[in-house]
Amino acid sequence: MMKCIFESASHLLGHAGQRLRPCMAALAAVAAVAAASLPLGAAAAGWKPEHPVTLVVPYAAGGGTDAQARVVAKELSQLWGQPVVVENLGGADGLIGTRRVIDAKPNGHTLLVQLPSITLIRHLPAFKGTDPVSQLVPVSAFSTLPGVVAANAAMPVAAMTEMVRHCKTAAPPCSLGTTENMARLQARMLGEESALPNLIVVNYKGGGQLITDLVANNVSFAIAGSTAVLPHVRSGALKVIMTMGNKRSSILPDVPTAIEQGFASFDSTTWYGIFVPKGTPPDIQQGIASALRDAAKSEAVRKAFATIGAEPLGNTPAEFAAMVQRDRDRAEALAKRFPLE
Repeated sequence: MMKCIFESASHLLGHAGQRLRPCMAALAAVAAVAAASLPLGAAAAGWKPEHPVTLVVPYAAGGGTDAQARVVAKELSQLWGQPVVVENLGGADGLIGTRRVIDAKPNGHTLLVQLPSITLIRHLPAFKGTDPVSQLVPVSAFSTLPGVVAANAAMPVAAMTEMVRHCKTAAPPCSLGTTENMARLQARMLGEESALPNLIVVNYKGGGQLITDLVANNVSFAIAGSTAVLPHVRSGALKVIMTMGNKRSSILPDVPTAIEQGFASFDSTTWYGIFVPKGTPPDIQQGIASALRDAAKSEAVRKAFATIGAEPLGNTPAEFAAMVQRDRDRAEALAKRFPLE
């Protein structure tokens, strides 16, 4: 091969080049083999949007999902050289915004941010038979964030185990606030597994009202995202009594996990990921995934996510699809056990 290279160089310098054609053929063959050996994402990493991109967040502005989406949108805009506009389109448990993307052209210019609750939509009575997951393609999860169980700072408990003991004798009965359907099912599971038949599960439409009621001590405790809870923990109004990831949170290192406290079935980490309409070409999917991996490595994204305890991810379409399927299976089991009303 080195001989071919030298002979090609000699030809360019004006020497006899009768052997150039076979040498160039050999070089082309080597290049083809090298390209074939690259990961799929590397071959497709060159795709970029040709005009502004819409990143649909199917929940209200100001929440944890919206906050992360805006960090990612800013980074993607810099990577792509195109505006990435966040569009909040809430309602119907996230289905309105989700349908906006399902019906969009599959050209990579309309993206959806979703989390595990998308897997429960088909189990809601109002949307029976509607399965948005089957009409979308998972591209990449850009972060993971374990949920937390929080209580008012005045509540006389320091851990989830103590909260359960308190609720067994509390009058009036304890109330547990949630903001999305997966947490709602987990709350019902807690009532059953911890023998709290009088536990009142209150499902809020948004995190803002839930946190307001928690700070006012109108609800005993809540399953929530750390993004919404942390500012009030820092101010001293709230406290976290359990984290729901499989390891302790980097920003709440003193709070035991669900597994450590004997609530293994509550081991749950929320992913935040990008979906595209079904029919989006593989090269576009891989291009978006590649950009998200680059975004996850940026200092700006890492710093922003670190303040709320989220971990940047940026995985492949296949890896993200496996994560979605795992939560889909879990949602199926929980929905059968505790039918959503």
